[in-house]
Amino acid sequence: MRLFFYLFLGTFFCCQKLHAQLSYTISTDTKTGWLMYKGLIDKNILKQEPSFYWYANGHDQFQPDSTFIQAMKLHKDSTQFILFGGTWCDDTQSILPRFFKLQELAGVPDSSVSFFAVDRQKKSISHVPEAFGISHVPTIIIMKNGKEIGRLVEYGPNGDWNRAFYELLLL
Repeated sequence: MRLFFYLFLGTFFCCQKLHAQLSYTISTDTKTGWLMYKGLIDKNILKQEPSFYWYANGHDQFQPDSTFIQAMKLHKDSTQFILFGGTWCDDTQSILPRFFKLQELAGVPDSSVSFFAVDRQKKSISHVPEAFGISHVPTIIIMKNGKEIGRLVEYGPNGDWNRAFYELLLL
């Protein structure tokens, strides 16, 4: 009986730890039928999900200008990025693969990027989007030395994502 109790207790705590580590949920978007992630995810989830063909397409086809890569390289040790996007969102599907390719080419560590997937109401399983006042996706918040220096919301003020991102990196 004692062995059964310890086995149960061990299984219970292991399951609780695994459950606590799950940082996102998955549902189906009612408008598109696509998978909708909510919570803290990383680019590997986007890469590995077969229905997210848009990630590989956008990532592989994007050829960033070398000046953007160099600007990101120069600041890679002092810059952090907080991303908000929806796996259901066309703009997110266009911009995030480009961002992640630029991140990889510049050698920015994955630990410097936090990606929060949101639903259509811009909510996640945490209150992080609300704390940052997210109303449109994708939103990329650029932080330097722990302070926000700027945001790129959807395609930026002039519709030129690349230029707007570059200008923010130079701040």
